[in-house]
Amino acid sequence: MFSNIREDIRSVFDRDPAARTTFEVLTCYPGLHARIIHRASNRLWHGGFKWLARFLSHIARGLTGIEIHPGATIGRRFFIDHGMGVVIGETAEIGDDVTLYHGVTLGGTSWKEGKRHPTLGNGVVVGAGAKILGPIHIGDGAKIGSNAVVVKEVPAGATAAGIPARILDDEKKVVHGFNAYGIGNDQNDPVAKALHGLIGHSVTVDQRIELILQQLEKMGVRVDDERATADKFDPNYLNKIVD
Repeated sequence: MFSNIREDIRSVFDRDPAARTTFEVLTCYPGLHARIIHRASNRLWHGGFKWLARFLSHIARGLTGIEIHPGATIGRRFFIDHGMGVVIGETAEIGDDVTLYHGVTLGGTSWKEGKRHPTLGNGVVVGAGAKILGPIHIGDGAKIGSNAVVVKEVPAGATAAGIPARILDDEKKVVHGFNAYGIGNDQNDPVAKALHGLIGHSVTVDQRIELILQQLEKMGVRVDDERATADKFDPNYLNKIVD
């Protein structure tokens, strides 16, 4: 028990440059507190004291802002940075040396009994706000970008980002990289995509109107007023707002 706690403390120093002293880590790191309490609640859970285990995890949630079901399986040197809003479901399995940032959810997509939460391999890093849903496997050393929604398996060593998450190839890794906090430029924002579609349509309509005006001018019709009205609308203005 105490050897595991010492190991957890060392993992905090290894992964958080803000950690200064052992006393500070022991007293001011909610991720460490949640992990210590989970060890106790997990033993109660497997010992048949289900209600007591749930009640202890409920207390930990109130103290730390981190909700870990007592049935979840967690490996060694597990580190939750900041921690607020982290949710780990009952059948989740987490390997050794895994790091989660705040707002991460290891959730299920079904109400059926059995395995319904994800499995994280050794050395996985999950960025802030990411959601990993369902009984899927995240391979060893994989990285999940911030705010990603992962519903499919991620191979070992891969980096996944976006909504829904996609595996980044080497070129995209160079451009976007892995960010534990920021929102990537390749997020599939449906509002932005819809606006870009409308802008593209408006540009096509403007081109057709201009063609009609040119044909009318050839027929001797004055179209100066109509062209001035059309020029008042600048599609690039909307592009700037969306971007």
